[in-house]
Amino acid sequence: MKLYHGSNVMIDHIDFEKCHPFKDFGCGFYLTDTLQHARNMAIRRLMRAGGAECISAFEFDYEKATQNLKVKVFDKPSEEWAEFVMMNRNENIAHPAHDYDIVIGPIADDSVVVSFRLFQDGFISISELVKRLEYKELSTQYFFHNSAAVSYLKRIV
Repeated sequence: MKLYHGSNVMIDHIDFEKCHPFKDFGCGFYLTDTLQHARNMAIRRLMRAGGAECISAFEFDYEKATQNLKVKVFDKPSEEWAEFVMMNRNENIAHPAHDYDIVIGPIADDSVVVSFRLFQDGFISISELVKRLEYKELSTQYFFHNSAAVSYLKRIV
């Protein structure tokens, strides 16, 4: 399976020291199976840090990874997914907040941040949050938490 990472630099070596905390699935390396989403991420990075649009492509051996690692898959937005995202974004709890090597699921991107904030502030229930997200076309993200996980990625030239 082909996955993409959008940034302002090409990724030849995955450096977990450069990963940011408090993201949807935690601090780690993120990819998507959607080239357009990777491009959008590269453009966002350019706007903050300058540089040039760079899309790094990887081949992911999903079958072997799921046989050998602890993998969590969220097929669609659900209460479990929303709670998982909120837990990983919570700066007031110990991190890492889970022990999965790889997590796959919808991206809680800028188009849904308002709904997440309404839930976080207690204005809507978790079931209302999930209901609002069910009709959005959310891209899928692939989160790699450690060196064991990224060993199932092969950089494509």
